[in-house]
Amino acid sequence: MTTTEHSGSGDVSRSLELLWGLGDRPSRGPKPGLTLDRIVTTAVAVADADGLGALSMRRVATDLGVGTMSLYRYVPGKAELLDLMLDKVAEFDADAHPDPAAGWRPAMEALAHASRRQYHRHPWLLQVDQARPLLGPNALDSLEYSVRALAGTGLTDREKIHVLVSFGGFLAGISRTELNSTLAEKRTGISDADFWQSQEPVLSKAMLSGRYPALAALDENTFAGDDSPVFELGLSALLDGFAALIAARTARTDAP
Repeated sequence: MTTTEHSGSGDVSRSLELLWGLGDRPSRGPKPGLTLDRIVTTAVAVADADGLGALSMRRVATDLGVGTMSLYRYVPGKAELLDLMLDKVAEFDADAHPDPAAGWRPAMEALAHASRRQYHRHPWLLQVDQARPLLGPNALDSLEYSVRALAGTGLTDREKIHVLVSFGGFLAGISRTELNSTLAEKRTGISDADFWQSQEPVLSKAMLSGRYPALAALDENTFAGDDSPVFELGLSALLDGFAALIAARTARTDAP
């Protein structure tokens, strides 16, 4: 799954105005009921159904039953629309997460599972380079919760952000691996089982050659099963690493 779009690539000032409701809004739309939120919601539905490559102002207008030019009264173009879409799908429900004051680890675990569900619900997110994200209200709600969860850990403010960046990188990476596997089967019509079965004759000879003793000694079921254990193991190991860092910082703070 390759990156095809970039956040913040349009008129940044205009995107921020729209995200925060600071700009002028049309006094009336060209069609009753047409609103910025309807446009963004429809755009997300297009990307969810047919991928980011299918997203265009014309396609969104067609799905809304309006002329393409009518959309430009609400949003300057596709780049700004994408910024709005990213914040739209980042809607954060604090009530669905543990109280961050109850401990950083339960909060981070809840965030991880919510993020994984979000990537599976909106796989096009993995095609967007968000190295320069525009922070709208929904994105900041999530970030606020994350920072609150790390309060009292002994980490410096900079370390808290570094932890969150590392955390986000793991979640995006593991989700990309899972989704690419699914997309490969859809793209080729060949299941994972059949794909690996086709390599078995060659790989069996390679294992018998003596060149790869560590691989040859692996249990035959090593690569069987779904990806859930990979996600859980990786998440647990990552959080254990954070816990060790936090313990070190706490010990440093408590030292006489």
